[in-house]
Amino acid sequence: MSLKKRYLKSKPVCKVTFELPRKAAPGASTVSLAGDFNGWDPQSTPLVRKKTGDFHVTLELPPGREYHYRYVIDGQWENDWHADRYAPSTIPGVENSVVAV
Repeated sequence: MSLKKRYLKSKPVCKVTFELPRKAAPGASTVSLAGDFNGWDPQSTPLVRKKTGDFHVTLELPPGREYHYRYVIDGQWENDWHADRYAPSTIPGVENSVVAV
């Protein structure tokens, strides 16, 4: 599973865990997350490699909206295999992954 969502009762946020399986990025040295929640900065949200070789990061996102994002794997921009849906990007012919919280 690539997206795990946990809504907090203590504050109005949803903890979203983004996971990229090892098989999606075999041999990758760096993986990060870029999206409208971080200004599409490919370096501001690095994923951490687990002992299994999978990568993950958890973000607190305000609920009630959709967020566009993509993984950056060793400099290559890729979509999430398990996104809630896909939507057109501002770049012609490119789609973004979308997570709804």
